[in-house]
Amino acid sequence: MKGIKVVLLAVFVACAAVFPLGAQEAPRALPVPETVSPELAHLIAAGPFAQWNTHPTTAAEWKAWAASLAEAASRELPALRERLGVDMEQGDIGGVPVFIFPPKDLPEANRDRILLNLHGGGYVLGQGESGTAEAIMMAGIGKFRVVYADYRLAPDFPYPAAIDDAVSVYRGLLETTPAERIGVFGTSTGGAMTLILTLRARAEGLPLPAAIAPGTPWTDLTKTGDSYFVNEGVDNVLISYDGWLSEAARVYAGGHDLKDPMLSPVYGDVSNFPPTLLTSGTRDLFLSNTVRMHLKLRQGGGRSRRSHCVRGPVPRAIPYGADAGSHVSFHRTGPFFRQEPPLGRAGNDGSGERKGCAAASLRGKEKADESDEEKNYAADCAYCGMCCGGRLAVHAQRPFRRLAAGGAS
Repeated sequence: MKGIKVVLLAVFVACAAVFPLGAQEAPRALPVPETVSPELAHLIAAGPFAQWNTHPTTAAEWKAWAASLAEAASRELPALRERLGVDMEQGDIGGVPVFIFPPKDLPEANRDRILLNLHGGGYVLGQGESGTAEAIMMAGIGKFRVVYADYRLAPDFPYPAAIDDAVSVYRGLLETTPAERIGVFGTSTGGAMTLILTLRARAEGLPLPAAIAPGTPWTDLTKTGDSYFVNEGVDNVLISYDGWLSEAARVYAGGHDLKDPMLSPVYGDVSNFPPTLLTSGTRDLFLSNTVRMHLKLRQGGGRSRRSHCVRGPVPRAIPYGADAGSHVSFHRTGPFFRQEPPLGRAGNDGSGERKGCAAASLRGKEKADESDEEKNYAADCAYCGMCCGGRLAVHAQRPFRRLAAGGAS
């Protein structure tokens, strides 16, 4: 577990920016909730990244910073793969370099299912292997084969390079795997790209993925929404939109309107989207981004009405954080996919409405196998009545079980 903490702290640094300039305003300190697990409490109480307020002025500065952070993050990843029992392969799909992470103990039920991961990093960070921690965790904890798209980054490759690459990989996957067996997920920028990829796929006449899970998605590149203000200084990773984040938005957009739906998907037409799980936290700078996206999806009709928004007392980077954090996101994702069974099975009549609650099926062996450690993570969930009791390894397999099994159409 200590190894995972080290890896994720490095990844947080890589995705949250620590370029050497001081903050203009001191972050605000709030009491740590008593209702969360000790592991999560440790992350919530962690001090802010004091050097968040950077404004690189040249492409060389951006790239030098990104390279140094990538090097630091990449050093810890072999140990993470070993710890979680995940292999790594490198390849090319649709002309885009990819990393493929198959778990050593891939379940038979998941052998023909595949997940596409789009990493975070503000469209400027996460180059090469350095951004793969989330993909490794989904492979190792969720027991899915995960394809990680090493998409091009700004400043050398501004919009639409990143999403063009993501769509190319998705097209490539469709050549070998039916859409109903493909899921897409990502956090922060990767969460936004998950939504934008779905918009692009529909616009280009491609079949949509069976399910998507955008975690704390950056759905609006402008400073719009209460949490950009209310959680400024509370989110201990991003701290403020006015640090490096706003600069990254402009660098990637390259002069395009920041409210273009292909940059800020909250302004897009999300009617009839696939089932969607959005994850955020009450201390997340992107909480309003997530909630606004959730409301847009709920208003979209059709399958997009299956959107759920999960919230707990955590900052934005926690979904794939160390120890508790690395598991709690999967534990939160599980109820959504668990309450809406895989395509073609009883429990969903196609109307997009929920049939029964998540806890209803928590019986038998899964209940008996719940460890004390897993029970502790239940405290890290603070949302509606979909609580699953915090079964981590079991629920980590749930998020994309709605992907059709072999032989399904």
